[in-house]
Amino acid sequence: MKTFDELNKKFESADTLSVLDYFLNIYKDKIALASSLSIEDQVLTHMILSISNEAKIFTIDTGRLPAETYNLINKTNLQYKIKMDVYFPNNNSVEEMVKTKGINLFYESVEYRKECCNVRKIEPLKSALSGLEAWICGLRSEQSVTRSNMKLIEFDSANNLLKINPLINWTEEMVWDYIKKNNVPYNSLYKKNYKSIGCQPCTRIVTAGADIRSGRWWWENPETKECGLHIQQENKNG
Repeated sequence: MKTFDELNKKFESADTLSVLDYFLNIYKDKIALASSLSIEDQVLTHMILSISNEAKIFTIDTGRLPAETYNLINKTNLQYKIKMDVYFPNNNSVEEMVKTKGINLFYESVEYRKECCNVRKIEPLKSALSGLEAWICGLRSEQSVTRSNMKLIEFDSANNLLKINPLINWTEEMVWDYIKKNNVPYNSLYKKNYKSIGCQPCTRIVTAGADIRSGRWWWENPETKECGLHIQQENKNG
């Protein structure tokens, strides 16, 4: 395998389908798309399944998702004739957290919010990534200040995996153009001016002209607005 710098150089002018085709063929059943059912992940789902209908796609059900997100999981499965893998948090961990800190602990402090994200998202992600050698994400650099320096291909030091961000240089306009052109299903909350959709208590409508991520954890500073799934990765040699 080439170094990460060499891989980023190799694909700096490549189209997204070529990037996906390359890594899906190299890693086969050792690579998966981690989908949050965002518009970006829906685009990647469509692209990946056009390459291989046996590709692995999973999502995490935190137990606090909006009804519209569950509806989209079902619609996506039906449209593409797949069964998306769904991972859940450990019920004992959730019960202990809620018992000691309350059902809506995330509003009280950044520390509590990150603990909730860890229990409901990060720990299930580790289960989902177990046995894999690479994962695909729908991150875009323009989404927030915490993602502006991310690369197309990175080393995920937290999970010891290759991480591929095929849409890292896409704009929101490019994502919507692809969705409309290819009839890709998307969350109906976008029609109500939601821009970044996560757990229901931590997601709200974005006002006109505001930052895309301003509807997530709006009570925090922009620099803390990550759940921990996508911390800045190392760009070291593979």
